[in-house]
Amino acid sequence: MRRCGDCSLCCKLLPVPPLQKAAGERCRFHKFHKGCAVYHTARMPPECGLWNCRWLINDDADDLSRPDRSHYVLDLMPDFVTVRDDVTGEALNIQVVQIWVDPQHRDAHRDPALRRWLIRRAEKGIAALIRFNSKEALAVFAPPFDSAGQWREITSGVSTGRTHTFTEIATALGGRASATIEAHGKG
Repeated sequence: MRRCGDCSLCCKLLPVPPLQKAAGERCRFHKFHKGCAVYHTARMPPECGLWNCRWLINDDADDLSRPDRSHYVLDLMPDFVTVRDDVTGEALNIQVVQIWVDPQHRDAHRDPALRRWLIRRAEKGIAALIRFNSKEALAVFAPPFDSAGQWREITSGVSTGRTHTFTEIATALGGRASATIEAHGKG
């Protein structure tokens, strides 16, 4: 069973709205080498108590390094991006795994082990949303999404001004997202 150990990268990279903590900002309750000062107390928001990183639960992440060593956190919560079909102009919602990257290590998402993990997701129709903070992101489509078998990284038009709600995600993605949210106690 995996443990956080000294890793607390999620406490820096992920936003926690009830604490007015922005993405990329160290949580005021995090104490170096001691962890969270409000863990399992009334002051701890439910979001923190329910959340887990995919590395910790080992969601097909055997070959990935612990987040503090890889400089990215794999969010368990799915999200989606909306793309337009070049031919029909039809909007299509594509499920993404959210990957929160330490902005001091902006190329961490190019880790070969992570790229192999992203290919396995893409084979199931899941892309990646690389988040550097609450406003800056990069949509990444692994080779299974591309007819030429290339990696595609899209920065233009990728806006992360607001996180989608559980209801928006479930509506956009249908049964897949609802099952994921329910399976992890977030619905």
